[in-house]
Amino acid sequence: MQIQKNTTAATKILLILLAMILLAGLLAYFLPTDNGVADAAVLKQGSSGATVKTMQTKLINWGYLTGKADGIFGSKTKAAVIKFQRNNGLTADGIVGTKTAQAMGLKLSGSSSSNNTSGGGNSSSTDLNLLARVVYGEARGEPYTGQVAVAAVVLNRVRSSSFPNTIAGVIYQSGAFDCVPDGQINLTPNQSAYNAARDALNGWDPSYGCLFYYNPRTATSKWMLSRTVKLNIGNHAFC
Repeated sequence: MQIQKNTTAATKILLILLAMILLAGLLAYFLPTDNGVADAAVLKQGSSGATVKTMQTKLINWGYLTGKADGIFGSKTKAAVIKFQRNNGLTADGIVGTKTAQAMGLKLSGSSSSNNTSGGGNSSSTDLNLLARVVYGEARGEPYTGQVAVAAVVLNRVRSSSFPNTIAGVIYQSGAFDCVPDGQINLTPNQSAYNAARDALNGWDPSYGCLFYYNPRTATSKWMLSRTVKLNIGNHAFC
């Protein structure tokens, strides 16, 4: 009888320990840390703080989220993140990890942001300048949304396995953009082109994931003209 009592007591203690471990795991998952991020390198449902509020503001500005940025990562914010991820060729899991944060121009704890465009000689400023030159060479005179969409097409190609994985590689791929062989890539971009390039780098994609665009009035490629047009912005058809 004494052995049975001891066994029962040990079982109860084990169950209590298991329950405590489970509770600790749940708290670690759902409760944010001091910097407002539930996990050091991700934002997800249950996170809160200034970084979440910044992300929400971006999603509101880009049309993915409605309402007010309150800094709390709830179900509506998760749905907006998933929509953003789907439109930008990212894993649509509603979790803002390194790739999604970079696409949004966010800096997470323990990761670096691709939104640094002020320094001289670093890769981010080089990418910004090159992207702005393409926007100016390909889409000056187009509506601002159309300029951002052209820059977004470049970035969508970078993310696609069918194209080079760098901005320079995509832009200088043979026959990819008319502004390269005709020399307009070397023109000095205006502020609108820089703004459009920066917005695209920060995650705005008015093309909704398109990899191509063309001007229906001047295009001669039968292959390009045969592609399904997703939307038109200004003089460009995006597909």
